Amino acid sequence: MSSRPVGSRPTLSLVAETAGTSVPTVSKVLRGGTDVSAETRARVMAAVQEVGYTRRGGARIGSGRSESGPSNVLTLVVTHFEGSWANLVTAGVGREAAAAGLDVVLTLAEPHTDWATRVLRRRSVGAVAMPVDPNSRHLHALYAAGVPVVLIDPMSKPPSGVASVGVANWDGGRMAGEHFLSLGHVRLGVVAGHARHLYSRARVDGFRAAAETTPGGGTTVSVAHGGWDRAKAAAATHTLLDKDPEITGIFACSDTMALGVYDALTARGLRVPEDVGVVGFDDLPEAQCVTPGLTTVRQPTAELGAAAVGLLLDLSRNGADGAHRPVRMELATELVVRASCGRPPAATTQRP
Repeated sequence: MSSRPVGSRPTLSLVAETAGTSVPTVSKVLRGGTDVSAETRARVMAAVQEVGYTRRGGARIGSGRSESGPSNVLTLVVTHFEGSWANLVTAGVGREAAAAGLDVVLTLAEPHTDWATRVLRRRSVGAVAMPVDPNSRHLHALYAAGVPVVLIDPMSKPPSGVASVGVANWDGGRMAGEHFLSLGHVRLGVVAGHARHLYSRARVDGFRAAAETTPGGGTTVSVAHGGWDRAKAAAATHTLLDKDPEITGIFACSDTMALGVYDALTARGLRVPEDVGVVGFDDLPEAQCVTPGLTTVRQPTAELGAAAVGLLLDLSRNGADGAHRPVRMELATELVVRASCGRPPAATTQRP
């Protein structure tokens, strides 16, 4: 990487030098030009991320286009379409965009595809991205090109100044823990998502914090990771109970994984909530359909999408350097009590 004076701002020239190409080529990549080889495009995107380049001011690179007037398109970048959570967020984005007179174009951010170039090529007010790694070279290309971007609950810490909308994950985990404690549970398990995901870690940390308030410190918390997947969550539940058969309550960091917890408990001949209580996180429609109904931490999923659009429109109107722009907007979570968690069984109860 080429050096630059301490405190100076990275330039297109530095990106070009780092990538081994020219400034016009860098500019072409950052506006989605098609007449650049895939190899060169990849080098430029990597160089943008390496040197930390972002455009100056509010205008997009190469923004001199023949189109006049504001765009009526918003880009929604997703890593998957499946699942109730993604559908609810998409619905929130769609409704808020429609209220603002905008159409939504979906971009699927599949691994090993050049999805950022498709976004750069499109004339839009900006992009809402969920759940995309905020430190990927693709998003760095959007930041560098001056495309307004709002992240929904990013999986890792975003670059400085990048806007995001999320929920109070730590508070949600704490509420789940306090609910178990209020019922008398002291041997607890957690089926977490991915260890590297910020929102999973926050939910686990909040849960642990609640457990640490137990007088005398008699509460134990064991953690296994279910990767946001029902089958993996079932396997994680077996792991928890194999290591500690006396666990009486399990917190699943998503409702989808809570279904996997149910599956594992049923396979072991254990009843919910008589033998093991379960609390989820999301309050998806499935939480009310399962038997017994799932006690869960509600996150305002559709509202996440709507809030992200509102923040994006503010960015688009006022520019990325707007003084009043919040970097992080956080929506409240709440505990929804149903039938899946009761008082723990007596200590003398013989487990199957």
